[in-house]
Amino acid sequence: MNYFLVKSEPFKYSWEQFNKDGETLWDGVRNYQARNNLKAMKKGDLVLFYHSNEGKEVVGIAKVVKEFYQDPTTDDERWVVVDLAPVETFKNPVTLETVKADPLLQDIALVKQGRLSVMPLKAEEFDRLVELGA
Repeated sequence: MNYFLVKSEPFKYSWEQFNKDGETLWDGVRNYQARNNLKAMKKGDLVLFYHSNEGKEVVGIAKVVKEFYQDPTTDDERWVVVDLAPVETFKNPVTLETVKADPLLQDIALVKQGRLSVMPLKAEEFDRLVELGA
């Protein structure tokens, strides 16, 4: 099992809309490192959903339901998407401030590479964020 975090601005695509949709393709990634992280996702992997810009908080858990394929929003073959489905909403969203203050999360990509939209997480980082969100 691998773990990831994806970021979305709530006004573009919110956790609430994701739950209403029940499943979505994760498109629009135009950064090579983020694209490579999408390619590393396997069916069943768990993914934390982070509201960026507004809110700046981890709000829930999703899972990969379809591995990477060509991004249908572009003809450029370099870009891919995965399909995600919501699993669980956090009772307590985990703010960026909380993440930065937690000694167990000091090396998380969310802090170290703040502009990256799709990032891997270590199992212990994922577990700690889930614990904080419970």
